[in-house]
Amino acid sequence: MISTMNLSSIPPIEELRRLTKSLATLDAIIERDWNRRYFSFNSKWDTTEQMASMRNGEGDSWFLVFGPQGAFLKGFDHESKMSPAANEMGRIWPGVLSEVPEQFKSFVKEPAFSPQDTTFSIWRGHDDDGWHKGKIVYPEGKDPDGSARLLSILDGNPKTYRRWAEAYYKRPISLPQVEHVYAHKPLTEGVVQALNPGTHLAELSDELAEIDYPKANN
Repeated sequence: MISTMNLSSIPPIEELRRLTKSLATLDAIIERDWNRRYFSFNSKWDTTEQMASMRNGEGDSWFLVFGPQGAFLKGFDHESKMSPAANEMGRIWPGVLSEVPEQFKSFVKEPAFSPQDTTFSIWRGHDDDGWHKGKIVYPEGKDPDGSARLLSILDGNPKTYRRWAEAYYKRPISLPQVEHVYAHKPLTEGVVQALNPGTHLAELSDELAEIDYPKANN
Protein backbone atom coordinates (compact mmCIF):
# COMPACT_ATOMS: atom_id res chain seq x y z
CA MET A 1 0.00 0.00 0.00
CA ILE A 2 1.23 3.49 -0.84
CA SER A 3 2.33 5.55 2.16
CA THR A 4 5.35 7.45 3.40
CA MET A 5 6.47 4.10 4.80
CA ASN A 6 6.28 2.51 1.35
CA LEU A 7 7.57 5.08 -1.12
CA SER A 8 8.50 2.44 -3.71
CA SER A 9 4.82 2.08 -4.63
CA ILE A 10 4.46 5.73 -5.68
CA PRO A 11 4.68 6.16 -9.48
CA PRO A 12 7.59 8.04 -11.11
CA ILE A 13 7.06 11.75 -11.77
CA GLU A 14 5.71 11.60 -15.31
CA GLU A 15 3.38 8.69 -14.55
CA LEU A 16 2.11 10.56 -11.52
CA ARG A 17 1.52 13.69 -13.58
CA ARG A 18 -0.59 11.75 -16.08
CA LEU A 19 -2.46 9.98 -13.31
CA THR A 20 -3.37 13.16 -11.46
CA LYS A 21 -4.55 14.71 -14.73
CA SER A 22 -6.78 11.67 -15.22
CA LEU A 23 -8.22 11.97 -11.70
CA ALA A 24 -9.03 15.63 -12.26
CA THR A 25 -10.61 14.90 -15.65
CA LEU A 26 -12.81 12.14 -14.27
CA ASP A 27 -14.00 14.34 -11.42
CA ALA A 28 -14.70 17.20 -13.82
CA ILE A 29 -16.92 14.92 -15.91
CA ILE A 30 -18.75 13.21 -13.08
CA GLU A 31 -19.21 16.19 -10.74
CA ARG A 32 -19.98 19.51 -12.44
CA ASP A 33 -19.96 21.43 -9.15
CA TRP A 34 -16.29 22.33 -8.64
CA ASN A 35 -16.79 22.74 -4.89
CA ARG A 36 -17.83 19.09 -4.52
CA ARG A 37 -14.88 17.64 -6.41
CA TYR A 38 -11.97 15.92 -4.74
CA PHE A 39 -9.35 16.21 -7.46
CA SER A 40 -8.09 19.12 -9.54
CA PHE A 41 -5.14 19.82 -11.82
CA ASN A 42 -3.84 23.19 -12.99
CA SER A 43 -1.38 22.85 -15.85
CA LYS A 44 -0.76 26.61 -15.74
CA TRP A 45 -0.17 26.98 -12.00
CA ASP A 46 2.97 28.99 -12.86
CA THR A 47 5.04 29.55 -15.97
CA THR A 48 7.18 26.48 -15.21
CA GLU A 49 5.00 24.61 -12.72
CA GLN A 50 1.86 22.48 -12.64
CA MET A 51 -0.18 21.64 -9.57
CA ALA A 52 -2.43 18.72 -8.67
CA SER A 53 -4.52 18.66 -5.53
CA MET A 54 -7.01 16.70 -3.46
CA ARG A 55 -9.45 18.25 -0.99
CA ASN A 56 -12.11 16.13 0.67
CA GLY A 57 -14.15 18.96 2.17
CA GLU A 58 -13.54 17.66 5.69
CA GLY A 59 -10.18 19.32 6.29
CA ASP A 60 -7.91 16.74 4.65
CA SER A 61 -5.86 17.53 1.56
CA TRP A 62 -2.74 17.03 -0.48
CA PHE A 63 -0.98 19.35 -2.92
CA LEU A 64 1.46 18.11 -5.53
CA VAL A 65 3.67 20.47 -7.55
CA PHE A 66 5.54 19.50 -10.70
CA GLY A 67 8.40 21.82 -11.67
CA PRO A 68 11.85 21.99 -13.27
CA GLN A 69 13.42 20.63 -10.10
CA GLY A 70 11.12 17.61 -9.86
CA ALA A 71 7.97 17.05 -7.80
CA PHE A 72 6.96 17.83 -4.21
CA LEU A 73 3.86 16.62 -2.37
CA LYS A 74 2.59 17.69 1.04
CA GLY A 75 -0.47 16.26 2.70
CA PHE A 76 -2.63 16.75 5.76
CA ASP A 77 -4.86 14.33 7.63
CA HIS A 78 -6.45 16.40 10.36
CA GLU A 79 -7.39 13.34 12.42
CA SER A 80 -4.01 11.59 12.24
CA LYS A 81 -1.78 11.21 15.28
CA MET A 82 0.81 13.46 13.66
CA SER A 83 -1.55 16.38 13.10
CA PRO A 84 -0.35 19.54 14.91
CA ALA A 85 -3.76 19.70 16.60
CA ALA A 86 -3.48 16.13 17.85
CA ASN A 87 0.15 15.59 18.78
CA GLU A 88 1.60 16.58 22.14
CA MET A 89 3.99 19.11 20.60
CA GLY A 90 1.24 21.16 18.98
CA ARG A 91 3.30 21.66 15.83
CA ILE A 92 4.33 19.93 12.62
CA TRP A 93 5.91 16.57 13.44
CA PRO A 94 9.77 16.61 13.43
CA GLY A 95 11.28 15.56 10.10
CA VAL A 96 8.12 16.02 8.05
CA LEU A 97 9.19 19.38 6.57
CA SER A 98 12.50 20.17 8.26
CA GLU A 99 14.56 18.07 5.87
CA VAL A 100 12.99 19.12 2.57
CA PRO A 101 15.84 19.98 0.14
CA GLU A 102 16.49 23.62 -0.68
CA GLN A 103 15.18 23.32 -4.24
CA PHE A 104 11.71 22.47 -2.88
CA LYS A 105 11.61 24.95 0.03
CA SER A 106 9.50 27.48 -1.91
CA PHE A 107 6.72 24.86 -2.11
CA VAL A 108 6.90 24.30 1.64
CA LYS A 109 6.26 28.00 2.22
CA GLU A 110 3.52 28.39 -0.42
CA PRO A 111 0.50 30.00 1.36
CA ALA A 112 -1.98 28.34 -1.01
CA PHE A 113 -0.88 24.95 0.32
CA SER A 114 -1.60 25.82 3.99
CA PRO A 115 1.91 24.88 5.18
CA GLN A 116 0.85 24.92 8.83
CA ASP A 117 -1.48 22.01 8.04
CA THR A 118 0.96 19.22 7.21
CA THR A 119 1.31 15.64 8.41
CA PHE A 120 3.49 14.26 5.59
CA SER A 121 5.60 15.33 2.64
CA ILE A 122 7.62 13.58 -0.06
CA TRP A 123 9.76 14.76 -2.95
CA ARG A 124 11.66 13.51 -5.98
CA GLY A 125 14.13 15.20 -8.31
CA HIS A 126 14.06 14.41 -12.03
CA ASP A 127 17.39 12.59 -11.74
CA ASP A 128 16.45 10.66 -8.61
CA ASP A 129 15.69 6.96 -8.75
CA GLY A 130 12.94 7.17 -6.13
CA TRP A 131 10.87 9.31 -3.76
CA HIS A 132 12.24 10.71 -0.52
CA LYS A 133 11.02 11.84 2.89
CA GLY A 134 12.62 13.21 6.03
CA LYS A 135 14.00 11.12 8.89
CA ILE A 136 10.88 10.58 10.97
CA VAL A 137 10.26 8.69 14.20
CA TYR A 138 6.62 7.72 13.79
CA PRO A 139 4.23 7.36 16.70
CA GLU A 140 2.71 3.93 17.25
CA GLY A 141 -0.39 2.94 15.38
CA LYS A 142 -1.61 2.25 11.87
CA ASP A 143 -1.11 5.06 9.33
CA PRO A 144 0.01 7.69 11.88
CA ASP A 145 0.41 10.48 9.32
CA GLY A 146 -2.66 9.64 7.20
CA SER A 147 -0.60 9.10 4.05
CA ALA A 148 -1.86 5.56 3.40
CA ARG A 149 -5.46 6.74 3.46
CA LEU A 150 -4.97 9.91 1.43
CA LEU A 151 -2.49 8.58 -1.16
CA SER A 152 -4.15 5.22 -1.87
CA ILE A 153 -5.81 6.71 -4.96
CA LEU A 154 -2.36 7.13 -6.55
CA ASP A 155 -1.78 3.42 -7.17
CA GLY A 156 -2.53 3.83 -10.88
CA ASN A 157 -5.32 1.22 -10.87
CA PRO A 158 -8.58 2.35 -12.55
CA LYS A 159 -10.52 0.03 -10.23
CA THR A 160 -9.29 2.03 -7.26
CA TYR A 161 -10.84 5.21 -8.65
CA ARG A 162 -14.08 3.47 -9.61
CA ARG A 163 -14.42 1.98 -6.13
CA TRP A 164 -13.81 5.38 -4.52
CA ALA A 165 -16.08 7.27 -6.94
CA GLU A 166 -18.99 4.87 -6.53
CA ALA A 167 -18.78 5.25 -2.76
CA TYR A 168 -18.49 9.04 -2.90
CA TYR A 169 -20.93 9.84 -5.71
CA LYS A 170 -23.25 6.98 -4.73
CA ARG A 171 -23.92 5.71 -8.24
CA PRO A 172 -22.41 3.19 -10.67
CA ILE A 173 -19.30 4.28 -12.56
CA SER A 174 -18.31 2.65 -15.87
CA LEU A 175 -14.94 0.92 -15.52
CA PRO A 176 -14.12 0.90 -19.28
CA GLN A 177 -14.56 4.69 -19.37
CA VAL A 178 -12.35 5.14 -16.32
CA GLU A 179 -9.74 2.95 -18.03
CA HIS A 180 -10.05 5.14 -21.15
CA VAL A 181 -9.21 8.26 -19.14
CA TYR A 182 -6.44 6.54 -17.18
CA ALA A 183 -4.87 5.59 -20.53
CA HIS A 184 -4.97 9.29 -21.52
CA LYS A 185 -6.87 8.56 -24.69
CA PRO A 186 -8.58 11.61 -26.24
CA LEU A 187 -11.88 12.31 -24.53
CA THR A 188 -14.96 11.66 -26.66
CA GLU A 189 -18.63 12.52 -26.34
CA GLY A 190 -19.38 8.83 -25.83
CA VAL A 191 -17.00 8.52 -22.88
CA VAL A 192 -18.39 11.68 -21.28
CA GLN A 193 -22.00 10.52 -21.71
CA ALA A 194 -21.23 7.08 -20.28
CA LEU A 195 -19.74 8.67 -17.16
CA ASN A 196 -22.33 11.43 -16.81
CA PRO A 197 -25.36 11.51 -19.15
CA GLY A 198 -26.06 15.08 -18.07
CA THR A 199 -22.75 16.41 -19.38
CA HIS A 200 -21.44 17.01 -22.91
CA LEU A 201 -17.86 17.17 -24.15
CA ALA A 202 -18.26 20.78 -25.29
CA GLU A 203 -19.06 21.85 -21.73
CA LEU A 204 -15.66 20.60 -20.57
CA SER A 205 -13.48 22.61 -22.95
CA ASP A 206 -12.18 25.15 -20.43
CA GLU A 207 -11.54 22.55 -17.75
CA LEU A 208 -9.76 20.20 -20.14
CA ALA A 209 -7.56 23.08 -21.25
CA GLU A 210 -6.66 23.88 -17.65
CA ILE A 211 -5.91 20.23 -16.93
CA ASP A 212 -4.16 19.78 -20.31
CA TYR A 213 -6.08 16.61 -21.08
CA PRO A 214 -6.62 15.72 -24.79
CA LYS A 215 -10.05 15.64 -26.38
CA ALA A 216 -11.23 14.19 -29.67
CA ASN A 217 -11.76 16.59 -32.58
CA ASN A 218 -15.29 15.34 -33.18
